[in-house]
Amino acid sequence: MAIKTTHLVQSFIIKRKKLIPGDREVSPTESGALKRAEAMAKRIPGTAAIRVMADDETGELESVSILGQFGEVPDDFAEQLQG
Repeated sequence: MAIKTTHLVQSFIIKRKKLIPGDREVSPTESGALKRAEAMAKRIPGTAAIRVMADDETGELESVSILGQFGEVPDDFAEQLQG
């Protein structure tokens, strides 16, 4: 069982006056994800940098962590990740 770490940048957009998830991008490093999320949040309502640790063979999630949030992010975003 090998644990693989993936860093993501999740964008948030406004559709019908509601904040919803937009595109999700993979970043090679944690610092890269944070920098990308911060830069993107200047152009769109909000972003979050996320670390996902999962079993490389089965895909089973080990943990999901929010590294940083920028701009507008849904109040229940952290709960949704754990769900």
